[in-house]
Amino acid sequence: MDLKKTNAPVNTITYNKSQIEEPVGNIYEAITIIAKRAGQINTEIKNELIEKLEEFATYNDSLDEVFENKEQIEVSKFYEKLPKSHALALEEWLEGKVSFKEAVK
Repeated sequence: MDLKKTNAPVNTITYNKSQIEEPVGNIYEAITIIAKRAGQINTEIKNELIEKLEEFATYNDSLDEVFENKEQIEVSKFYEKLPKSHALALEEWLEGKVSFKEAVK
């Protein structure tokens, strides 16, 4: 997932309910699928952030010295400004990029 090329909104916006439920015919199923995808996206972003911050980690036993790393701060600011995972998942859902399987009844 390329987070720099996303069009997901950072602020809250209103969506058309029928547009969201259209692929499955039920708004509750659609929300459940979107929520599961949001959880996956959140895990991906978290792992990516941890991986990038590990590059700057300095392991020191002394609590007296705290180093300020400008690159680490820039990485953190980038991830703070990203749209939330639910907004990214909803954008993918509306673009038809989320695949799902219907449960056999």
